[in-house]
Amino acid sequence: MKTLTSKFLASIAVALAVGLASTGAANAQACLDKRQIQDAVSSGQIMSLDAVLASAGVGGSAEILSVQVCDEGGRLVYIIGVLTPEGEAQNLVLSAQ
Repeated sequence: MKTLTSKFLASIAVALAVGLASTGAANAQACLDKRQIQDAVSSGQIMSLDAVLASAGVGGSAEILSVQVCDEGGRLVYIIGVLTPEGEAQNLVLSAQ
């Protein structure tokens, strides 16, 4: 029971850390909403999430927690929250173009 509780609390901590990191990133840069991301992918302005992940060597088994596309110094980047195999949340910042 103690192990189950520890895993549950660890999951909550990871979710909070990713949420707070995403909020900070969104406040620091201008980010696109879901519709704008779809339009940018459709028009060829940015690559699809799958293409960006593949070009970065991120495997299909990676657990994606959050995705944003933001303007970072005049270029669009994906800010992707992922869960590592060790259970740690990390933000990847990858070029969207």
